[in-house]
Formats: sequence, structure tokens, C-alpha cells
Amino acid sequence: MSVGPIIDSHVHLWDPERVRIPWLDGVPPINKRYDLADYRAATEGQDIAGLVYLQVEVAPPYALIEARDLVELARANPIIKAVVAWAPLEFGEQTRYFLEELTSLGPEIRGIRRIVQDEPDPEFCLQPDFIAGNQLLAEFGMTSDLCCNFRQLGPITELVRQCPQTQFILDHIAKPNIAGDEMEPWATQMRKLASVPNVVCKISGVATEAKHDSWDVDEIKPYILHALECFGEDRVVFGSDWPVATLAVGYGNWVGILADLTSDWSALARQKLFHDNAARFYRIAT
Repeated sequence: MSVGPIIDSHVHLWDPERVRIPWLDGVPPINKRYDLADYRAATEGQDIAGLVYLQVEVAPPYALIEARDLVELARANPIIKAVVAWAPLEFGEQTRYFLEELTSLGPEIRGIRRIVQDEPDPEFCLQPDFIAGNQLLAEFGMTSDLCCNFRQLGPITELVRQCPQTQFILDHIAKPNIAGDEMEPWATQMRKLASVPNVVCKISGVATEAKHDSWDVDEIKPYILHALECFGEDRVVFGSDWPVATLAVGYGNWVGILADLTSDWSALARQKLFHDNAARFYRIAT
């Protein structure tokens, strides 16, 4: 089923032989180089109008180098429409200097992602300085990608409430415990988060929250449909989470699943999901 042109809101590219990426040590199947040629091969047959590069959690000393290299890559490869970089948002006002350095690299950098999913304290995101760092993004015209898991979704909602001028996007529908067959309290908390107007939701990274080698569509369907229903057609965005998603699902299969689950949507609504909403959020000219 054709979905029309796609802006993929969540793509990673990396070379662990060149840059230290500690978390890949524990994921041997994807602990190798992935570049644009690999992405093009994986997306063959799809109408990819553009992609958004998401920081890959390199070791912090490499963070500015990662951002610099991606700006240069984007200028040489127009398919990269925006870059989401890393910044130490937990430093509050002291994050300003880092953001100034990122801004000086070029307008290709549209947002920041400071992952909290691995923080042992589920309320890490409610530290006053972390809140201040997220508030500071609005001053720089940058968005904030939220990468959390279902245990942190309640505090994440409060973070978003306390930063009304910052635009947020939730990655991977907050990583619900699909493998454990848990809907609550994730489902209720997703509805609460969706009630806050300055946040949208990426429909991405869902299959990898199920058991990688044994899931089926019926298992992940309720979670996807709930996220779509909570946020509505104007605040949901397609993302592949490639190549991480390859641990559980192929690119074409993932597009096909979302196409099937939205087959009763209007053509315009599906265009918003697969293209328009990402273009609007990441300020991509089309």
C-alpha cells in the first residue's frame, strides 16, 4: 500500500570503529557501520523525501564532533533535512554555552535529545536544572526529543508542562512494556501527556519493545492505535528508528504495518503522519 512521500523523523547513522558508542557493545547485531548507502538500500522502493538524523549517544567527548560531522554530511546530502544533536541539558543555564556552539555549526541543527531512559531515577527529568535546560531550548529555537521508557512517562509529562514555550516530541511512544504485556499505567499516562499541547508523538521503535524474534502485529497493534488515538492526526509522526529497529522489523514491513493500521484514515491524515507533521515540527521546507 502506497503512503506517498515519507519524511523519516528518526534515523541513525554511525561508525563505531571511528567514534566511541558505548551502548553498541551490548548489541552485536548492529555494532557496525551504517551510512547513507545502507539507508538507501534498506528503503529501496519507498518514496523517502527526507530524513531527520537523531544523535546516537556517542561518548560525550564526541558529541560536538558528531554534530559537526552531521552538518557537513547534510550539506553534501540534501536527503538529510534536519539534525537533532546531544546537549547536557541537566546543566541548566550552563548549557547555554554548549547550545551556542551547536548553533554556530549551522541551521541544520533543529533540536536536542538528552536521553533519560537509562537514568535510574525515574524523576531525573524533574531536576530543576534539567527543566531549566529544556526551557532554554525555546530561546535557541530548538526542539526537545524525549527518549524515555514507560516508567518515566509520568515525570516526563510534568517536565513538558513546566516548559510551555519549548516544543517536545516523544520518541518511540515512550517505550511501553510490550514484551511484558502491560498496557497500564502507560495507556493512562499517554493520554495525560497528550493533553499538553506542546508535545507530539513519534510512532517509532515499537516492535523493538516486543520480543524481537516472536512478536506479531496483533501484539503491538493496541499500543500503536492508542498512541494514534491519544495524539490525533495532527500530532503523530512516522519514524523508522533505523537501524535499531532492524533488531525486530524490516523497514518496508514497518511502513506497511502503519499503512495497514491507518488504512481507514483520509489521504490527508495519512499524509500528515508520514510527511507533513514531521516537516512542520522540524521546520523542513517541502
